[in-house]
Parts: sequence; C-alpha cells; structure tokens
Amino acid sequence: MIEGLNKAFESRVRLGIMAVLVVNEWVDHSRLREVLNVTDGNLASHLSALEELNYVLVRKRFVGKRPNTSYKNSVAGARAFREHLDAIERLIPKP
Repeated sequence: MIEGLNKAFESRVRLGIMAVLVVNEWVDHSRLREVLNVTDGNLASHLSALEELNYVLVRKRFVGKRPNTSYKNSVAGARAFREHLDAIERLIPKP
C-alpha cells in the first residue's frame, strides 16, 4: 500500500517546499524560508536534494544590485508530487 509514496517527500520541509512551488510560478529563497519557518541552511540542503532529483528548477539573477535565487517546480517534480499525494489519498479509507 505504501509503495506509491515518494521517499523524497518524507521530510516535512521537502513536502512544504513542493506544496508552495506547485501553486506558485517562481518563489525566492527568502519567501520559502519565511513561509516554511526554517533556517537558510536547512532550506538550502533540502532544495539541493530536490534539485539533484530534477524536481525543482533554480534561477539565479540580480534584482537591482542584489543577488536573488528563485525556485520553481519542474514538470517531473510536479508529477512526482502529484503521484505522492495520490498515494497518500489511497491510504486514507473512504467513508
């Protein structure tokens, strides 16, 4: 019954990252940190793990003279997240 669950989303932070990204186009690092209430380092490590899996896209640019890093879910990431949510729904008994 649990084979459809994706290990990449076992962490509440990764689950939160994907939940934010699937409903937004691009989200910058500071906004993600604020919404998820995590440290920069913690967020960065989870984002790196999702990036290695090609679940998130990274955009680095300058806004004015300040560096800005933003994230967006990839097509593969959105699909994997949807499949994970579907697997969770299958675990919940229907009334």
